[in-house]
Amino acid sequence: MRALGPGSVSSLLKLALDVISFVLWAGLAALVLFAFVALLLPVDLPLWRKVISDELALGALQARGPLLAAGLLALAVYCGVVQYIVQKLRLIFATMTAGDPFRPDNVKRLRAIGIGLAALELINYVTPMLTNLVFRSQVRETHWSVNLTAWFAVLVVFVLAEVFREGARLRSEAELTI
Repeated sequence: MRALGPGSVSSLLKLALDVISFVLWAGLAALVLFAFVALLLPVDLPLWRKVISDELALGALQARGPLLAAGLLALAVYCGVVQYIVQKLRLIFATMTAGDPFRPDNVKRLRAIGIGLAALELINYVTPMLTNLVFRSQVRETHWSVNLTAWFAVLVVFVLAEVFREGARLRSEAELTI
């Protein structure tokens, strides 16, 4: 099977990224909706008393409403960054499906993907620290560690961006040559 052009592996991956993008948009909408509902949990609404008959369970749920909302919003931010990365990948695979991967736009897209991957890692570090700081009484201490594999992936994406930049330069030189 070919790597570039219509009917290639690239077009199959582009289709898979389209599906992933749709699922991410739906998940992002659901997370924001559930976070909004979680913000309403501390409010003593008659609806909560009808839905949850156990008073102890209702009290525990209402006490954790802000923590749940913050967690859902943090997850929504994480999904938003993943969606950003998927969108850039979709554009790259669209050029690969067209048979023209070495375009200057792909260099910018790969750099944006590298920045997005770095942002995901930073979110993984900041979220536990903020959780410990803001919700100290409700959360046991959280731990985090440096993920060397993720940082290596960030570096690889930036190196690939430079490879694509060089490929785009060579292609433009070849077009000038008669």
